[in-house]
Amino acid sequence: MESKRHTLTMLSEKGVLFLVVFCLVFQWSCTVKRPLVKVGSEVRTDVTPAPVAQMNKSDVDFQSEFSKVFKRNLNDLVYPELIHHFYEKENYQPVLISRFLIDHSIEGFLDYLSQAGKHGLNPELFGLMVIQKRYDEYLEQGSVSGKESYRNSMELELSVASALIKYSLVLQYGLTDPAKICPHYSTLTLRPDSAAISHVLEVQSLRKYLDSIQPKNRQYLALQRALNAEARTAMKSREEVCMALVVNLERLRWKNQPSGQTLVRVNIASFNLDVLNQGKSIMQMKVCVGEKGEKETPQLNSMIYSVQVNPVWNIPQSIARNETTKNAAEDRYYLANNNINVYKKGKLIGDPDSIDWSMADPDEYSFKQQPGEQNALGRIKFLFKNESSVYLHDTPVQSPFKKEMRAISHGCVRVEKPLELVLALFGQNDRYEQIKRAMSSGYPKAKFIRLPKPVPIWITYFTAWADQNGLIHLYKDVYQLDPLVYRTLL
Repeated sequence: MESKRHTLTMLSEKGVLFLVVFCLVFQWSCTVKRPLVKVGSEVRTDVTPAPVAQMNKSDVDFQSEFSKVFKRNLNDLVYPELIHHFYEKENYQPVLISRFLIDHSIEGFLDYLSQAGKHGLNPELFGLMVIQKRYDEYLEQGSVSGKESYRNSMELELSVASALIKYSLVLQYGLTDPAKICPHYSTLTLRPDSAAISHVLEVQSLRKYLDSIQPKNRQYLALQRALNAEARTAMKSREEVCMALVVNLERLRWKNQPSGQTLVRVNIASFNLDVLNQGKSIMQMKVCVGEKGEKETPQLNSMIYSVQVNPVWNIPQSIARNETTKNAAEDRYYLANNNINVYKKGKLIGDPDSIDWSMADPDEYSFKQQPGEQNALGRIKFLFKNESSVYLHDTPVQSPFKKEMRAISHGCVRVEKPLELVLALFGQNDRYEQIKRAMSSGYPKAKFIRLPKPVPIWITYFTAWADQNGLIHLYKDVYQLDPLVYRTLL
């Protein structure tokens, strides 16, 4: 099977599971045990939660007592400044407890936290055991009043507030910031701002809110089902399968997918390109991507705005130094045979074959390969703005597409069926016919042709992906990025 992918599980929309992967039980991960606390959907009926007592100013100095509790819990709070500001506005009152005790919403929240393993997350990321302990103590405090009652209330309040913020943001944005952990990551990715964080603490119906933030896209649900089912594969260990599913659930939580009716998606790990229309794949083809290391194809999103038919290849200086001049030193006619023009200080050199390239300094020259059958970019390249100067392009050499391992380029993405991609982007019209004729011309001339409407492109990296039938495939982690993401989830 191409690109060394391994079939994992297939789940229909009706929830039918076909087992093809290795023992994964419903829990956080292969290395993290289930929490000792079991909340489930059970509601404490042995103790009736009383409303938080309204205390007079003479009873408790709220600001002073809050400050003490806040400092004790500071290291365990997310976004402490925003949390402090919120309670300052609320006169240091335990407003969440007051809001969510009556309908047992807090117990519902604990239930969600206890099931975080379904998302590949450790419930203790959110302090589940601490919240459960404080909640039990709060319910059982009985006649405790005054400062002690207030402190107990605020201990619970702060742990609930912090966990609610973190849980909410993790499900909506992911736990990690991919730009900080993934090399060659240039994808525009939304991260939570102060307004999004503050909104969480203003929620009135906790149950409705928690339901609303659960990821519901088909891809996410398919990986969830695979993680929470028993499955197996002969090609990967249980730990490898578990890590792949957990890591790719996290990647799906990142807000980085471009919007648009038509989308070109390149999955680096699967060496595959899909053209999507309203979320459904209408065209697929193989691609070659950058080698591991400095030549890796970056993750990014942009807009394809133009193509260049019969492109001129401005050979990058690194390639000129390490490959072009070395080939020219070994073969006097290499430059002429490959239709490469040589320039020095912007001036075309008439007879570059006469230069002794074994002695010449490559940095003093620039190299441009002219349009034609030998051009490394083939007959067309697809242009989109990005910091890495990469693009999609044709290639005169088709044999690499027959290989399983296709991380072989200098960073750009070689496409297997460039004319079919042109058709998907331009449609069956005069511009398409113009491009088709130009690509087959015996007298090629470089020409830019703009798309009628720019099309989003998303170059991404998924090592586990469900196809349109719900069948999950595992792909080789060619750039070794899975462990980088996985470590941040522990």
